[in-house]
Amino acid sequence: MDRLISFHPSIVVAVRIEPGRKCFGEVTLRNVMHTMPVAFKLEPDKKGRYMIRPQSGIIPPLGELLVEIVYNLPANSTVPHMYPRCDDSFFLHSVVVPGAASSRNLSHDSVQSDWFTAKKKQVFIDTGLKVVFVGSGVLARLVADGCMDEVREVLEQSDPEWRSADSVDEHGNTLLHLAIEAGRADLVQLLLEFEPDIEATGRTRSPLEAAAARGEALISELLLARGASTGRSEISTGGPIHLAVYGGHTDILKLLLEKGAEVDERNRDGKTALHIAIEERRKDCVKILLNHGARTDLGDGGERETPLHVAASFGDESIVKLLLQKGGNKDIRNRAGKTAYDMAAEHGHVRLLDMLGLGEILLAAARKGDSKAVRRVLECGASINGRDQNGWTALHRASFKGHVDVVRILIEKGIDIGTKDRDGYTALHCATESGHTDVVELLVKKGADVGLRTNKGLTARHIAESLDYTGIKRMLVHGGATKGSAGEMGGALPAFRGKIDGGVGRTTDHELKTNKHVRRKTVRGSLDASMQIAVT
Repeated sequence: MDRLISFHPSIVVAVRIEPGRKCFGEVTLRNVMHTMPVAFKLEPDKKGRYMIRPQSGIIPPLGELLVEIVYNLPANSTVPHMYPRCDDSFFLHSVVVPGAASSRNLSHDSVQSDWFTAKKKQVFIDTGLKVVFVGSGVLARLVADGCMDEVREVLEQSDPEWRSADSVDEHGNTLLHLAIEAGRADLVQLLLEFEPDIEATGRTRSPLEAAAARGEALISELLLARGASTGRSEISTGGPIHLAVYGGHTDILKLLLEKGAEVDERNRDGKTALHIAIEERRKDCVKILLNHGARTDLGDGGERETPLHVAASFGDESIVKLLLQKGGNKDIRNRAGKTAYDMAAEHGHVRLLDMLGLGEILLAAARKGDSKAVRRVLECGASINGRDQNGWTALHRASFKGHVDVVRILIEKGIDIGTKDRDGYTALHCATESGHTDVVELLVKKGADVGLRTNKGLTARHIAESLDYTGIKRMLVHGGATKGSAGEMGGALPAFRGKIDGGVGRTTDHELKTNKHVRRKTVRGSLDASMQIAVT
């Protein structure tokens, strides 16, 4: 026999270190003798460092006694002198004491010291007892230092009721936050085995928010696999999706959206991730958010500015185009009553004015025949060749309405005189169809190609002949319209004219100018039932 007393549950005692609390561990001493009581005395080699209660006693046959080992934590310290294991030794003296068998209280500290020194007695000395320090401070230091094996040992030695995986350091950082801060996905995975609270916010944010902010894709994936919330935590300024965008971490942004993150969730300032992506010039993030259905019409929580307001104020042309392509509303006003156009103008981003409304102003002015407005808008930077949804330029509109002064200004400013709309109509086709002789004359003089054909193969002369615009027909012939003669059209022109004559009858150019609605409907309707006039 090599010992009289055994240690339970093991020879390693977990001493829990927590600031402001008694630091102690417990071990059970068990008498292995079946018929004899055993006296013991347990002493540390560093007597000023530990207190043992009870330090000595008598254990009955096969009896047990719970012993408390108290550690005196140094002043102003949160961790012991050495951790998690230390080389401190403990000496367990034990001896059989037959005469103590009938004692009523066999575990009191009244053991005679000479029992362990008498030469006639066999005294056993066991030095196998060791201490391992556990607790929040120890774990926090080990995680911060990246000590994988030691972290596992401390967690395994800790009582499950302590919830040691939820420990925090002196600054309020959880173990998960410390591992994330160090970029240690392996430590995060180890901690997750012990089921910590994955929503614990620490000082400022949740673990997933911390991982998203740092661009830790693997850690984010591990947390999401454990069911981490993709929403903003109560104390955080922004949720995972906002923090990922701030850092431009597109891989994490995609992962969050795939896992169900709310694309339009607002941060504490009322901004969506799309607002932030634009502010941070994260074009890749903008594209990802828009492709996942991010709304372009949401105002922020302050000035109620939409993403389009923000992009316009920053002068970001590419993002403005993206937003407009996704249905960005140019007419929404912020708290100050300003549109995105106003924001671009206010910050001097002239190149944005056309796409944010200047082009529409130009088209409207051309349709109304407001030559002063046309000049003013062009001077402000409007794109002269801008088109509406039907492909009409300002020249199409002015020509169709017969505003010759506006047509002249547009030509002088360099507009493309031969631009076709979606049906293949040029400004000359429009002026001819509307019977505006003076506009036709000006266009021809300025070099309009009278031989250009629509998608249905019609020249301006075909239209003039079908509507019996004698003056315009003559002007087009003299202006060089040779491709669209009746001979070249073969039998198509008589059949076409028959439809027109049957619907309207033969009229003069002046009479047709007073009946534009009927004429427009007749001309395009007889040529192609599916064709619609671009602007009325």
